[in-house]
Parts: sequence; C-alpha cells; structure tokens
Amino acid sequence: MKKITFIGAGSTIFTKNVLGDCMLSPALQNFEFALFDINEERLEESELLLNALKFTLQADVTIKAYTNRKEALKDASYVINAIQVGGYKPSTVIDFEIPKKYGLRQTIADTVGIGGIFRSLRTIPVMLDIAKDIEEVCPDAWLLNYTNPMAALTGAVSRFTNVKMVGLCHSVQVCTKDLLKDLDIPHENIEERIAGINHMAWLLEIKSNGKDLYPEIKKRAKEKQKEKHPDMVRYELMDKFGYYVTESSEHNAEYHPYFIKDKYPELIDHLNIPLDEYPRRCEAQIENWQKTKSELLNNQGLTHKRSREYGSRIIEAMETNEAFVFGGNVVNTGGLISNLPEKAVVEVPCIANRNGITPAYMGELPEQLAALNRTNINTQLLTIEAAITKSKEKIYQAALLDPHTAAELSMEDIISMCDDLIEAHGEMLPVYYSENETISLRN
Repeated sequence: MKKITFIGAGSTIFTKNVLGDCMLSPALQNFEFALFDINEERLEESELLLNALKFTLQADVTIKAYTNRKEALKDASYVINAIQVGGYKPSTVIDFEIPKKYGLRQTIADTVGIGGIFRSLRTIPVMLDIAKDIEEVCPDAWLLNYTNPMAALTGAVSRFTNVKMVGLCHSVQVCTKDLLKDLDIPHENIEERIAGINHMAWLLEIKSNGKDLYPEIKKRAKEKQKEKHPDMVRYELMDKFGYYVTESSEHNAEYHPYFIKDKYPELIDHLNIPLDEYPRRCEAQIENWQKTKSELLNNQGLTHKRSREYGSRIIEAMETNEAFVFGGNVVNTGGLISNLPEKAVVEVPCIANRNGITPAYMGELPEQLAALNRTNINTQLLTIEAAITKSKEKIYQAALLDPHTAAELSMEDIISMCDDLIEAHGEMLPVYYSENETISLRN
C-alpha cells in the first residue's frame, strides 16, 4: 500500500481540502493517508473528520494518525507539509507587536519583512529535521510544501538536504481569473504566462483567442483606481511597473518600500491597506473554529468537492503519468529565470508526471520586475544563511536589506528590534551568536 503523509494535519480544514481531493482521485485509492501533528487533540479531530469523509465519498483509503513523526513518514511516497511553528500565539503575535513598538507596521508578515524573517528562522530548523527523517525512512518521497515563508523554506531544504521538494501556493491558479472577474472581462480561451518568485510572480502575458488583453486590463484598472477597492496596491504596481502581480494587495503592500509609510500615513487609507490583517484573520478563525468544528464532526453527510489546490493533481500525475502543469516553487538551478540568482527559489510553470517534477525555462524577466524580485530575494538568501550558520549578523543583514523595514527604520533600530525579537521568541529559536561571542548551539 502506498502512503501519503500529511505533516501538520491538525490544520483540519486544509487537511480536509487536500486529502479530500486525494480521496476523489481514482488513481489514489488503496493509499494510506498518514496524519501527524504535535497537537494530539487537533490530530484526533482531523482523523475523525477524514474517516467521516471517507465513508461519505466511499473512498478506498486507509486513514491513520501517528504521534511519532518518523513512523508517520516511514515508507511514504509523498509528504505534504503544512506546519506553523510557534502558532498564532505566541509567535505571530510577537512578530507583529515588537516591530509595532518601533513604528514598523505590517499586514501579513509571513513571507519577507521582519515577520517573514523570524517565521523563517523558527521554521527552517524544523523543516531540516523533517527532511532528515525523510532521508532516513522514505528517501524517494516527494515533499510538497505548503508552509510559508515559501521561498526561504523551499530554498533551505532543497539546497541543504537530498529531499526532492516543490513549494506550492494558492495565488497562481486564481490570479488571471480573479483579475478578469474584477474588471468585468470574460475569462474565455485564456493563454497566460506567469513567472517570478512566490507571492511576487508576474502575469507576463495574457491573451484571449490570441488577442493581448493587457491594454484593456490597464485601461479598466485605471478607471477602477478612482474609487476604493481591495486590490489597489496591485493595480498601482501594474500602473508603475507594467505588469500585474500574482499575490494579493495586502501581501504586496509590505513587500515594497512604497506603501506603508509613517511619513505618508494617508497612503494607508488612500490605497485601502489593511494593517494587522493576519492577526485579525487568526482571531476570526479561532472564534469561528468551535462552531465549525462542531458542524464538521457531527455532520453525518459530510462531503467534498475537489478544491483548487495542486497537491492531489501532482500526486495523481506522478501515479498515472498523465502530465499536469502547475506553478511551482523550485531553486533557480540552471537559470530558469536567467536574470535572477541561481540560489533563489523561483515560481515557474512545472510539469508533473512519472518522471517527477520538471520546471520550465522562462528566460529573462523584464528588468524592472527582476529588480523588484531581487529586493526580496536578498532578504530570503540571507535569512537562509542565518538559519544555517546561526549567525546574528546574518539576521541583522537580512532585516537591513528588507525593502519595507529599511525604508522606515534606522540601522540601529533594525538591529535593536532583531535583538528584541530573538529574546522574545526564546526557545522557539535556536541559539544565534555574534562573531565575537562563543558559539553555542542548542540541541
């Protein structure tokens, strides 16, 4: 019996979506779905829900929960990762509240920026431990990573272990459809070309029946900017740099130095930027979970429609050899995007089939887009270096090079803020050292 292992299975709704998709695939019957989470209560809830869903869908799969990660991984063919190290409390709250004391505001804080850096530093050591287990007990498995910060995690595991890995996001598959819907343009016979980095990939071409849609898109977007709407930052970037970006405005507001500015507070209102958006979402999810949990676990007719997630389709393609094309995150080996660094993780079209995952060569991005990507890549690469070397200086340098952080704070304040974050996260982080300190590594 083949095995799909889900790490972080206590994320019940997401686990239901991805493994529910797998249950609906004829090619993935007779599989074991192995569930693992450090929160045993949530793990049990996910096991109950998936067994109920299995009964309704009449899926021929085995659901099994594990409290030992290595046992859950043993002999797996595929590993799906959806962990959040440190959780909303205390770690995400720390990532928002300490920068706020320095006057640095954020929206999501899970990709780059000071929040993204420290989420990476918490998560990379855990990901490397998972990868070590995979190398030992299921060395041929493919690791499908859904955890953010996508580029830093995928880069660390891909560059410093032998695990076969691809990073998966939710933005590429809905980018074009949502844009055209927002502008009342029909989504018919669309051809698109998308490439860049995670959360900052670019819609390089968009055609319908061979006709370039960009002139009409830009015309309508210009009109729409006259009134407030949820996507104002992305439209502003398209207006100034010429192309639409895949991830949402609330994300992109904090990836650049132009939007969240203490000197120009009116921009926040003018561009409809939702500060502290991620904590609000977390609080709402926590508040709604008890009601949602009760409805899910007591629903005898629980059912599922296949979601937009790539995971099940990638696994299906590898099992059947029927090719599936998707937007994946991989190391830029061989210059898939030729004007971005080879160590960077890029988001490009990939083909999944029995041979594994093959990324497409995309050539050069327009130089202004590559330049915007590089500003975020700089921080990602230095964050990986910090995690691997345990160097405080690399943490400082990653933060000093972050566009939004550097635009708002002095060098001294950035370093002081990093020190405060290191202290506040405590044992959620390994021990980091300065060049003039004795090296001390926590086991």
